[in-house]
Amino acid sequence: MENKHRKRILITGAAGFLGSHLCDRFIAEDYDVIGMDNLITGDLQNIAHLFKLENFDFYHHDVSKFVHVPGHLDYILHFASPASPVDYLKIPIQTLKVGSL
Repeated sequence: MENKHRKRILITGAAGFLGSHLCDRFIAEDYDVIGMDNLITGDLQNIAHLFKLENFDFYHHDVSKFVHVPGHLDYILHFASPASPVDYLKIPIQTLKVGSL
């Protein structure tokens, strides 16, 4: 996936509404994009079209737990969080953990 001439970006919450649109945008801008999502509220359908691209990689992972992403990162955009008051009430601890990063 890594290309020495491309900027490399990690987007957390990649399968959510904002994260998936950011993945699309940075792919269109010729970045290497690493999407990360635990899929508690995100949906893989939002990024399914990106899986065939050589400059997109996906980590199914909870960002509140350590993960090693090999190689350098030029940018990190943190959008991992449930985005609904209903979710805040159903999963309050997970919401607080990702919001405290």
